[in-house]
Amino acid sequence: MTNPATTDIVEHWVDGKPWTGESTRTAPVFDPALGVAQRSVRMATGEDVGVAVAAAAAALPAWADSSVATRHRFLLDFRELLNARKDELASILTAEHGKVLADAAGEIARGLEVVEFALSMPHLLKGEFSQNASTGIDVYSVREPVGVVGIVSPFNFPAMVPLWFFPIAIAAGNTVVLKPSEKDPSAANWLAALAADAGLPAGVLNVVHGDKEAVDALLTHPQVAAISFVGSTPIAEHVYRTATAHGKRVQALGGAKNHMLVLPDADLDLAADAAVNAGFGSAGERCMAVSVVLAVDSIADDLVARVAARMTGLRTGDGRRGCDMGPLITREHRDRVAGYLDTAVADRARLVVDGRDSAVDGDPNGFWLGPTLIDRVPITSAVYRDEIFGPVLSVVRVEGFEHAVEIVNASPYGNGTAIFTNDGGAARRFQRQVHVGMIGVNVPIPVPVAYHSFGGWKASLFGDAKAYGPNGFAFFTREKAITSRWLDPSHGGIDLGFPRNR
Repeated sequence: MTNPATTDIVEHWVDGKPWTGESTRTAPVFDPALGVAQRSVRMATGEDVGVAVAAAAAALPAWADSSVATRHRFLLDFRELLNARKDELASILTAEHGKVLADAAGEIARGLEVVEFALSMPHLLKGEFSQNASTGIDVYSVREPVGVVGIVSPFNFPAMVPLWFFPIAIAAGNTVVLKPSEKDPSAANWLAALAADAGLPAGVLNVVHGDKEAVDALLTHPQVAAISFVGSTPIAEHVYRTATAHGKRVQALGGAKNHMLVLPDADLDLAADAAVNAGFGSAGERCMAVSVVLAVDSIADDLVARVAARMTGLRTGDGRRGCDMGPLITREHRDRVAGYLDTAVADRARLVVDGRDSAVDGDPNGFWLGPTLIDRVPITSAVYRDEIFGPVLSVVRVEGFEHAVEIVNASPYGNGTAIFTNDGGAARRFQRQVHVGMIGVNVPIPVPVAYHSFGGWKASLFGDAKAYGPNGFAFFTREKAITSRWLDPSHGGIDLGFPRNR
């Protein structure tokens, strides 16, 4: 298997092999810890996307008709290969995204959980059967693949998010065209090549690289039946509106502004540890990061002090050096995130820990911003309102439980939230009253395990289907109901009346 992270140009993967396509346009792929381009990625035209879709469409009839046992065997082999070679993939993630190796290993572990869940497909693809629903008539249902599936995945989880979708899509008998982020594209090619090594037929999983031109080509292509997307809310809304206007089934997961409420009775050491872990892991570049701590006034000073004390021990630097937090994905993104610190000061918030002053264990040209803590952030500030997507933790002080719930529910986002308390009644009220899709009780990042489903409410999810879990198989299949009667010699002959139950 050729390692795409060692080639000068990351090409597309179409019909079971690397493919250049017609486009001569490329984009740089950086090592964020060094601040230099390490290779380029081929950027597809709409015509290139069409070739990939055609390959998936050509592979569809045979794969959709393959036995459940054949697909199950592929998933078993793919899971074993991925587990055996996960360190290789982690190195690719760190080199192109910048996350530390421990974060990369965790990302792969969560992706593996979905592959393992997809192995339950023989059970989850079963239909239902009603015998003798009417005299001599049986009614039953079957689940069939939807067809060619387009997957558009973000830069922050270049392995995990594709693994949320394509193992389930393939298990259900679909074929796939995956468009990963052009910022860290090599993981997608590596996964596609690994799938080929595991015995996946050519054309079942294809990868095209590119930007908006490639995405829009997938959204509008008449042979693409469904789209799975993860990214920012504005783009998720564009994906949903465009793809549904072209008759496609869509699940589009958008952005977030996740709150963590800390009540006075909480274990403040546990809460402080959780805030640091959830706020600064993966440099805050994850949609389930805690970006806002809602601290009740009576314990806010104490909590802020404990969080700040823990931040002093964090090492920011090259993810290959055993650091706690790596760089941001691009120089432009680093500069945009750092700009929010000036906004906070202008809005009279208190900059407790300034990540721009952090010592860095890495090349000075890397895209660095250390962990940042801002206290007394007004909810009118862009620091509170915007999805910053970086290592910036805001503290908003609240009067009490009701005030906190009002703030959470007023947010346009509804991805994840958490409450830290030792009061079971308060926790139960919180989980019932907040308008959010995923809730943690003394758990800061409530990402569901693979046999549940992932997704938020409000502007965090467009479409009805969440990712993976039971929702995943429902999204990637269509139900067909069959009403059947086999006549015997005693049937009653011709009857032109409306069918009657007997």
